[in-house]
Amino acid sequence: MQYSKLVSIYQKLGATTKTLEKTKILSDFLNSVPEKELEEVVLLLQGLAFPEYDDRKLGLGTQLAIKAIASTGGTSINDVKQLWTKIGDLGETAQQVIGTKKQATLFSQSLTISKVIQNLQKLAVLEGNGTVDRKVSLLKELLSSAKGASAKYIIRTCLSDLRIGIGEGTLRDSIASAFCVSKDAVQTSYNLTTDFGEVAQLAKIGESALNKSKVTIGKPIKVMLYQKATDLANAFERVGKPAAFEYKIDGFRLQIHRKGNQIWLFTRRQEDVTKQFPDIVDNVKKHIKADKFIIDAEVIGIDKKTGKWLPFQDISQRIRRKYDIEEIVKKIPVIVNIFDVLYMDGQSMILKSFKERRDTLEKTVKSVKDKFVIVKEIITSSEKEAKQFYEESLAKGNEGIMAKNLDAEYKPGSRVGYGVKVKPIMETLDLVIVGAEWGTGKRGGWLSSFILACKDKDGSFLEIGKMGTGIKEKEEMGVSFEELTRMIKPLITSETGKTVRIKPNIVVEVAYEEVQKSPTYNSGFALRFPRLVRLRLDRKSKDANQLEDVEDLFANQRGRN
Repeated sequence: MQYSKLVSIYQKLGATTKTLEKTKILSDFLNSVPEKELEEVVLLLQGLAFPEYDDRKLGLGTQLAIKAIASTGGTSINDVKQLWTKIGDLGETAQQVIGTKKQATLFSQSLTISKVIQNLQKLAVLEGNGTVDRKVSLLKELLSSAKGASAKYIIRTCLSDLRIGIGEGTLRDSIASAFCVSKDAVQTSYNLTTDFGEVAQLAKIGESALNKSKVTIGKPIKVMLYQKATDLANAFERVGKPAAFEYKIDGFRLQIHRKGNQIWLFTRRQEDVTKQFPDIVDNVKKHIKADKFIIDAEVIGIDKKTGKWLPFQDISQRIRRKYDIEEIVKKIPVIVNIFDVLYMDGQSMILKSFKERRDTLEKTVKSVKDKFVIVKEIITSSEKEAKQFYEESLAKGNEGIMAKNLDAEYKPGSRVGYGVKVKPIMETLDLVIVGAEWGTGKRGGWLSSFILACKDKDGSFLEIGKMGTGIKEKEEMGVSFEELTRMIKPLITSETGKTVRIKPNIVVEVAYEEVQKSPTYNSGFALRFPRLVRLRLDRKSKDANQLEDVEDLFANQRGRN
């Protein structure tokens, strides 16, 4: 299939904000795609070169893209930068530069979807001397054959910024409509495979094929998500009596896979962090008496001097560390707190009751204090007992407790009420940085004011305020302006005056004084005195809080409930 055909779909999708229209456009298009090309098409519709669970990155930032645009268009890098500043969109800049290039490319050829995927995937595996030049060459090869708006969308795909307003829900509904299968079957298959390309192929065969989707060891599954209860009485009301209560630990979610001697560790973002945690790999081998399994856990760090549990911000150093692993393993030891099992020795546990799954863990996992444990649990119908357990958990430095229905299945990716979290009243928000402003004075050279956004139902981002507090001026004191600037620079997609717009990639946990109505931001709300609590390296942008969460917080905050 010609890439230009997909580009025309991008343009139609970008021209409407109506979810139903987007679903109809996508549904009709997917129905026309040949089966052998369906997976590649669905990848590109998401702005991806690899399935979501695959952690390979293109490694192509704005500067490299600018170099390829300039070379293809026969102009200077400086001219491209100036036009980018004027237009504010590097994709639009590429279209304009290459559409008016000074000389025709001798070897341009018709651009196919397969060719785009092939070149993008090659970008991810290049390394060593000459990598930059080879990446520019691969991108230039695509841009040289691009006609019309194709250059714009090639660059936007490379920068993970398609701007067509397609979220997970829209894609799910479009696949269901295109192939006359149920939305639930599509969603369930996606939760188990984390690959909409594979899901679309199964849906084309029929719902029976979707229903045969299975978990695959070595491939991360969507984790089960939990809603928040207002208090313990509400928790019992939602999960029933008796209920299981567990510590809600302030760490990072880890999905542990084993198949024989092979072990994989995945974060909630489906990021493979196996190499960063050799100590966990060793403990898995020693303390779980099974050869094939998928287990859900929460990891926390320990202060070597005091023995106290460390907050997430400390353990996040280990997620990011790529080198000198042995040194940081000694510096920040961890405890693995296991709380659920999805697969055990050839049997899927997802449809088993929580009690059965917990019993399986008790039989299989050998707990070792301060290293590898099953998370502490009580089963009770007493609100008084639950309250004592809640206070005990908070005293240990945890976020609160979890309440779980004993008879409920594991529902990947869903907030279905089978389990709820009980936390103190002040509810933080996980938001995405979508822009920033350069600082002045002693903060000159740093980005110092960060534009925050929540997620809309269609997957787009709605601004909700600017954050400049909670960030440190010295890196050793915590998350610093310098560190955030370093993270954001490769994500910049446009720059106007002091303001930059960036790919929505960085998730931060934000505290605030109050949620207010506001016409200033397109969410309709503003956070009063937002401040950084921590970076959420275990979250993807699509895991950010939704607008409806903000609306609930606004309606229920003090004086309004």
